[in-house]
Amino acid sequence: MYKQMLKQCKEKILDAATELHVSNSRLREIESINAAQKSENERLKKVCSDLEEKHEAAELQIKQLSVEYRNQLQQKEVEISHLKARQNALQEQLQKLQTAAQSAQLGGGVSQPATTSASFVPVLRHSSGFEGDDMDFGDIIWSQQEINRLSNEVSRLESEVDHWKQIAQSSKVQGANDAEQSEICKLQNIIKELKQNLSREIDEHQHELSVLQDAHRQKLVEISRRHREELSEYEERIEELEHQLQQDGVSADAMVDSKISEEKKITQNLEGRKAEDLQIIKDLEDEIRKLNQKLSSAKEENKILLKEQELLKVEKIQLTQEYESLKSDFSMLQSSVTEQMKEQKSQSKTPLPEDVVSLQQALLEAEREIARLSSLNQADNPAYMAEDVQAFILDLQLLKEENLKLRNEKEELEKELLNAQHKDENVISAYTEDQNSELRLLKQDLERKEHELNESIAERETLIAELEELDKQNQEATQHMITLKEKLSKQHIETDSITKQLKFDIDVERKKVAKLEMEKMETIKELDTQKEKLSQCSYALNDLHISKQQLQDNVRNLQEQLKKAQDCNLHNKKEIRELQQRLKEREEELSLSLSKSTENIKQESSHSSQDLILKESDVEIVELQKKQLENKQLNEDLEKSLSDLKTENGKLMAAFEELKQELNDTISEKNKICLEKDTVVEALKLEKRHLETELNQTEKRLFEQAQKYEQTIEELSNARSMNTTALQLEHERLVKLNQEKDFKIAELKRSMEQMEVDHQETKEMLTTSLGGQKQLTELLKEKEEFIEKLKNQASLVKQELEEYMEVSKKQDVLKQNVEEKDKSLAIMKEENNHLKEEIERLKDQQSRATPVVEPKTLDIIIELESEVTQLKVIKNSLEEEIEVHKKTIEDQNQKTVQLQQSLQEQRKEIDESKFQCEQMNVAHERLSLEKDEEIKKLQKTIEQIKTQLHKERQVIQTDSTDLFQETKVQTLNGENGNEKHDLSKAEIERLVKGIKEREMEIKLLNEKNVSLSQQIDQLSKDEVGKLTRIIQEKDLEIQALSARVSSASYRQDVLGLQQQLQAYVMEREQVLAVLSEKTRENSQLKTEYHKIMDMVAAKEAALVRLQEENQKLSNRFENSGQDMFRETIQNLSRIIREKDIEIDALSQKCQTLLTVLQTSSTGTDNGSGGVNSNQFEELLQERDKLKQQVKKMEEWKQQVITTVQNMQHESAHLQEELQKLQAQISVESDSNSKLQVDYNGLIQSYEQNEKKLRSFSQELAQVQHTIGQLHNTRDLLLGKLDLVTPSATMASIISQPSVMQSSAPEVLSDESKLLQKELEQLKKKLQEKDSTIRTLQENNQRLSDSVATASEFERRSQEETDSEMRQIREKHDVLQKSLREKDILIKSKSDQLLSVSENLSNKENENELLKQAVTNLKERNLILEMDIRKLKEENEKIVVRCREKETEFRALQETNMQFSMMLKEKEFESHSMKEKALAFEKLLKEKEQGKTGELNQLLNEVKSMQEKAVTFQQERDQVMVALKQKQMESSALQSEIQHLHEKEQRLNQELERLRNHLIEMEDSYTREALAAEDRETKLRKKVSILEEKLVSSSTAVENASHQANLQVESLQEQLNLVSKQRDETVLQLAISQDQVKQYALSLTNLQMVLEQFQQEEKAMYSAELEKHQKETAEWKKKAKNLEEKVISLQENLEEANAALDAASRLTEQLDVKEEQIEELKKEGEIRREMLEDVQNKLMNLINSTEGKVDKLLMRNLFIGHFHTPKNKRNEVLRLMGSILGMKKEELDQLLSEDQRGVTRWVTGWLGGGTGSKSVPSTPLRPTHQTGFNSSFSELFVKFLETESCPSLPPPKLSVHDMKPLGAAGTGKTSSTPSSGQISDSGVSGISRRPDTNPFIAPRSAAVPLITPAPSSGHLLMKPISDALPTFTPLPVSPDASAGAVLKDLLKQ
Repeated sequence: MYKQMLKQCKEKILDAATELHVSNSRLREIESINAAQKSENERLKKVCSDLEEKHEAAELQIKQLSVEYRNQLQQKEVEISHLKARQNALQEQLQKLQTAAQSAQLGGGVSQPATTSASFVPVLRHSSGFEGDDMDFGDIIWSQQEINRLSNEVSRLESEVDHWKQIAQSSKVQGANDAEQSEICKLQNIIKELKQNLSREIDEHQHELSVLQDAHRQKLVEISRRHREELSEYEERIEELEHQLQQDGVSADAMVDSKISEEKKITQNLEGRKAEDLQIIKDLEDEIRKLNQKLSSAKEENKILLKEQELLKVEKIQLTQEYESLKSDFSMLQSSVTEQMKEQKSQSKTPLPEDVVSLQQALLEAEREIARLSSLNQADNPAYMAEDVQAFILDLQLLKEENLKLRNEKEELEKELLNAQHKDENVISAYTEDQNSELRLLKQDLERKEHELNESIAERETLIAELEELDKQNQEATQHMITLKEKLSKQHIETDSITKQLKFDIDVERKKVAKLEMEKMETIKELDTQKEKLSQCSYALNDLHISKQQLQDNVRNLQEQLKKAQDCNLHNKKEIRELQQRLKEREEELSLSLSKSTENIKQESSHSSQDLILKESDVEIVELQKKQLENKQLNEDLEKSLSDLKTENGKLMAAFEELKQELNDTISEKNKICLEKDTVVEALKLEKRHLETELNQTEKRLFEQAQKYEQTIEELSNARSMNTTALQLEHERLVKLNQEKDFKIAELKRSMEQMEVDHQETKEMLTTSLGGQKQLTELLKEKEEFIEKLKNQASLVKQELEEYMEVSKKQDVLKQNVEEKDKSLAIMKEENNHLKEEIERLKDQQSRATPVVEPKTLDIIIELESEVTQLKVIKNSLEEEIEVHKKTIEDQNQKTVQLQQSLQEQRKEIDESKFQCEQMNVAHERLSLEKDEEIKKLQKTIEQIKTQLHKERQVIQTDSTDLFQETKVQTLNGENGNEKHDLSKAEIERLVKGIKEREMEIKLLNEKNVSLSQQIDQLSKDEVGKLTRIIQEKDLEIQALSARVSSASYRQDVLGLQQQLQAYVMEREQVLAVLSEKTRENSQLKTEYHKIMDMVAAKEAALVRLQEENQKLSNRFENSGQDMFRETIQNLSRIIREKDIEIDALSQKCQTLLTVLQTSSTGTDNGSGGVNSNQFEELLQERDKLKQQVKKMEEWKQQVITTVQNMQHESAHLQEELQKLQAQISVESDSNSKLQVDYNGLIQSYEQNEKKLRSFSQELAQVQHTIGQLHNTRDLLLGKLDLVTPSATMASIISQPSVMQSSAPEVLSDESKLLQKELEQLKKKLQEKDSTIRTLQENNQRLSDSVATASEFERRSQEETDSEMRQIREKHDVLQKSLREKDILIKSKSDQLLSVSENLSNKENENELLKQAVTNLKERNLILEMDIRKLKEENEKIVVRCREKETEFRALQETNMQFSMMLKEKEFESHSMKEKALAFEKLLKEKEQGKTGELNQLLNEVKSMQEKAVTFQQERDQVMVALKQKQMESSALQSEIQHLHEKEQRLNQELERLRNHLIEMEDSYTREALAAEDRETKLRKKVSILEEKLVSSSTAVENASHQANLQVESLQEQLNLVSKQRDETVLQLAISQDQVKQYALSLTNLQMVLEQFQQEEKAMYSAELEKHQKETAEWKKKAKNLEEKVISLQENLEEANAALDAASRLTEQLDVKEEQIEELKKEGEIRREMLEDVQNKLMNLINSTEGKVDKLLMRNLFIGHFHTPKNKRNEVLRLMGSILGMKKEELDQLLSEDQRGVTRWVTGWLGGGTGSKSVPSTPLRPTHQTGFNSSFSELFVKFLETESCPSLPPPKLSVHDMKPLGAAGTGKTSSTPSSGQISDSGVSGISRRPDTNPFIAPRSAAVPLITPAPSSGHLLMKPISDALPTFTPLPVSPDASAGAVLKDLLKQ
């Protein structure tokens, strides 16, 4: 077995040379991969660590954010709960109001029949108010929908923007040309036009709006006027009806009912009309809203258009830049194209026709598009612009698709071109000589044709000029069209006929175009024939190929020419501008000519003129066609040249195709064509000699294009006309939006106004309360500003620190990069050396080798050369990178120096500021001293004034050096100016004492000020200015005080001063507390500042160290340079290689030993085998133990490293935590300040709430007061009405007090005082009446005397009485008229009262509505804020997306750059390959003469070499791709990483072994040295064997052996180096152990420091925690107090709400009562009218019966006289005398003198009379005489009593006894009072009949004359009583009215 193994080894050694080569290459690959992996691992570790740190920081941030968000959430939940509570309260209020409104509406509905049109107003207003509420809710919902819609629109617009950005980017990548500029110009023009249209339409809409509003107002005015007129008419009707009622009386009840029903109908009609009017108003308001919405939307669209314009401007700038770059590229390509034209023509033999066809198709499509656009352009009205835009977008999409297709075609053409090039290269050599002669001939032909071309160019220029003129005229025409828009509407009919004719002409022209297209097809065929001719010219390419090298030399010359061409380009640009100007002028001329033509057309209506015009136009068209044919030929030439350029340059082709596509898109074709023609002219100048054959075709094309341009103009005009409808729609939408916005603005304005009102109230409160604290706040502000400055400085220092940290990190990164670059350089150099060695070896082989081996060597040489060039390139790039890094290091050093300088400057500035502050303090002290002196002077002057004034007056010195007394002193000045000058000595003494105390306090405050000024070290110049101002103010105060002292002082002043003193003491304490807190904060900030400064100093020291280390490194780098890098990297690479070799050898040894042991154990004796196996097992065990120890050591090392890293991380974390804690402290301080601010705000809000409560209470009081006033006014009115009541009724009331007492005891209790007054007045009136009655009685007696004397006199007197009656009636009529007038006045006043009450209720409703609106607005504000936040979040998301897009775009750009670099490399390689091929060709030519066979072989080899080169390039590309894939793929890397891990483990095991066996190192060294020697001997033996075998083999084997020797030598060198490195590693181990010890020490130190730091932090935290806990406790207490206050406020609010509810109920009840009162008044009026009729009748009766006696009565008396016995006849006579008003004495005399005379007179006087109404004719028989017990006088008294008492007093219609109006039968109840009422009001003797109407019933029914008595007897037989009461009749006074009666009723 052992022998077999040896044989196998020998066989392996035979292939040693090849295996060595392979293994070396593999080793290198593995090493490079290993290095890359290691670097990547390190990088990934760093990234991981950074990411972990970031993760931790992010987690902390997230925690903080989550805490903040939770707090915010809680706050929001609290707010939501509050809002919900408020909403519930508001809803309850709403429900209450709604129920109240419903009840009011119900009441109104029932009372409508009785009420007039005035009662409808409040109900309607209620309803309108609630409708407004509904509208508010609707508005909220609608606004939410609007917001959603707007957000959707925003997202849509964003997507559109992204889409257009992508398009713009793609267009940028593809490249843009001159056409883009023109397109942008046109688009800008379009935008301008659209803006003008928009503004015009907005103006129109605004005008319409104003017109509508005017119309609306006029309608409203008309409606209100009609309403008033109708109201006045109805009032007149009502008055007429009342008149009729008064005339008709009782019989007019039915008529009244019918008229009431008519009035009801009229009122219903009125209501309907009113509802219709309201609906009309609502519709008008809706229209106005819509218009406003449209306006707002229009404005928004305007804004969007402006934004788009800005974007377009930006894109334009970018396009111009790209255009310039493309122009430079184009000029470059032109120069190269001129040289390579011949080659191209030969190459484009096969693919050209296809390319031309594709281009022609594209051109045709473009021309069709242009034609369509032109036809659109020619239409008149610009009404369809939006449709054009949509079509434009569709065309864009189509063009994009065509663009993609063209790109694909271009790529295919390029591929074909490449194939053609390959084919042509083979053909080139064959056709060189033949083409020279043909070329010469062609040149001669071209020279001849040049002259023709020049002529054609001249013609073309004239054509262009004409075209420009036409364009200008067209532009002028379009402008003129806009102005003549209104005129065109009239002339539309005429233009229609002209358009039809024009259409016909267009059809004719289209037919011509079709013919021209046929001609074009023929020209294409001619082109094909010409192409065949060109294919013959391809033979001339041989010479071109040979002259390629010369062309390469000429490239340099061409570059110079390029510069010239650029200059020419600039010149051309100028020319283009001039041409554009000309074009504009021509367009203006065209517009003028068009206008003239239109006028001519209008004038010439006849067909003959039109035919002439047509003929002229035909002639012009023919001329144009000719010119355009020429232009077409030119254009086709140009297109040919461009197609050739496309085949050569893909980029140019793409740009040209894009230009063609953009030609279709844009409206402005003519400018672009001019530009293209100019560029083409330049190309033609260079390529005149090659393009003669294609002139005709281009001219034809040009003609077709011109026609199509005209069509495009027509289409564009049509599109313009089509555009306005879409614009109108958009405008409507804009107007709607504008309306919405206006409404929103109006609502917001209302809310703003309300807020401003509230704000003003709060401002007034604040000015009164916070005036005294201004100076305090100023001081605090100054301190806070200083603190903020310190904070800013600290933050600046922190920022600088962070910058330094970043700089240091960057330096570390740069160091690592430099190290990596050094390593890679060393590797590259090693490889370079190896390559050089291989090159030398190959040269040796070439020198030795046979000619058969030449192709291989050539391949190797080429490969090596390529590799060498690559390595050189890499080396150069690395060197450049190193230089860049050096520069960056230097820059960083400079930056650090600058930062240090800035730090020093900042320190200087701080010192200067301190110095300035000290100076300021000194100045402040000086000023204070000066002020004290001034104060002393003033005291002296005051004393002098005191002596001058009275001796009693004492000096009052109120020195206000205290900084917090300004405003209060001023108020005192204002208050004490008006008081009187009288004070006693004692008061003055008190004042003096108070002033002395004040002075003491002032001194104390001055001392405190001095201490404060010492504390405030760092005040700025502004503070001194403020202090000077304060001092000036104090001076003014002192002057004011001196003036005051001159006047006087009073008690109130003393009290005010004492109160102020107390307040000032309190304020001073507060100020001191605040100042102490501020000083504490200041000291804390100072300590923090010092700490930060220490940190900064430490960081600066660290930076200085880093700079020194950088300098050292740079010095070392400069000194040692590349040698150090080489040595280090070579050593490392050798060590790794040796280790790998050793490991492989050991592994092989182990395998061989195992196999040997196994074979020996099986083959040989057991004993010897056992020993070997035991030894082997022991060795294995030892190895395992060593491995374990190594693992332990490695773990320990890793633990140490991790602990160190952890400590570093912890320190970093601690620093971060420190910073965070500082930030938290600052945040907490901020939050404290915020809490203070919130607390102040809460206090203010509490005060405001209290104010509101007071205002509410005041309002309540006012409401109650108004109610009281209303009651008073009502009572007054009722009193007035009572005063107007008839005086006779009062007499009756006095005559019957018992009745009144029994009837109205309840009323007296309420209004006894008023009644007493009225009673007194009535008594006076009664006395007057009594006196008048007496006079009347006397008159009666006189009359009786006169009647007795003469009866004739009586007749005369009767006639006189008749005349008097007439006069009285006339007076009565006058009085009635006056009564009516007064009634009308009363009605008007009652109406006014009603309107006032209605206004009050309306205002209350409006207040409630306004409150609701305020709440709604607040809710809307909240919603809007939420929406704004959402929008902001969306905006942020969009920004993030934009950033992501930008990053992606950058990444794409980077990839682009990489691809361009790759392309350049490939071009360079191809260039080198071409050079090599040329070299080989030269060699071949040299060897052609003698070595034909060899030439063939070499050619074959060259071909194979080329193929191999291609394959190698492909392989290299594949390898590059594979490498990238391997880097990305984890699976492949994992296996390699595992392999590397194994290697690392082995190395770690060896290191651990070295650590464990430091004592046995010498032995191990000796063993290793012996082993190495053994290996060397073995290797030498192997090498000798190999050399022997190589000698026997061929020369190739000798080369291999030479290589092996070289490798052996290198291995020996590596072995030596390995031994040296081991020594070095031992030293490094010792150093590392020392370092470990140091680390341990540093660890312990760090732990100690950490513990101390933690203790300090704990102490700090505990102190801060205690502080915070105390503060939180205080805040909690404050919060509890506030909560209690809030609860009390809520209770007060609830009470106020309850009071308000009660007030609202009261108002509702009042409304109800008022409505009832109105109804009762109306009923009262009806009753009053009836009463008036009755009273009139009564008056008539009284007037008729005044001075008369009832005939029937007298007749009965007369008959009774005769029936009575003669004894008692005198009594009858006396009774008759008393009736006639005669005295007893006269009667006695008459009776005694002569009884006959009396009887005669009685008979004569009582003879004949009609029956009375009051007493029925009841003649009594004499048989009844005996039955009478009672006397005649008694019966007569009773009769008189029944006659004298009124039929019935007016019924009591008290409010309390009335049924509710809502109930059924209200009419009845109002018309007929109940029996109870009658019984109360009537006389005791009246029968209680509920059916009888007291107003209508006859007196016989109401008052029975005789009461039933048990004994029967005659009336006249009763004895007459002595005290017979006088019969006073009951006349109604003329002043009495129904109103007075109503008043009386209401009182009862």
